Amino acid sequence: MRVTALGPDEIDLLLAVPAGLFDDDIRPDQARAYLADPANILLLAFDGPLAVGLATATVMRHPDKGPWLFVNELGTRDSHLRQGIATALMQHLFAMGRARGCEAFWLATETDNTPALALYRKLGGTSETFVGFDWDQVP
Repeated sequence: MRVTALGPDEIDLLLAVPAGLFDDDIRPDQARAYLADPANILLLAFDGPLAVGLATATVMRHPDKGPWLFVNELGTRDSHLRQGIATALMQHLFAMGRARGCEAFWLATETDNTPALALYRKLGGTSETFVGFDWDQVP
């Protein structure tokens, strides 16, 4: 397995990822915009030529503290679960965040996502109770 960080020049590699890894079909306009923003990180893990894992993250800046890395997404193909891919992707994100000066890392997951909770605890993460809100459409 190899992990590759994609930049704007790797848009074709991203667009060639077969369905089943990302939640939805990749939207070329959004993919280009994501890769063009230097605050964003997109990693793909490959087993041979097949992309089997993904991680996306964004460096978040604050007026009152140092930058934090927010992990947007972490996923592995069903065919490649429990092979250390998500762990490797998280370790790459930690390294890339530290290289960008991030002082903290955070993410959110569902309370019933047992595999994710186990992974994040294994990596030394701590959880806090908080309430999250989302909107499918802008009010």
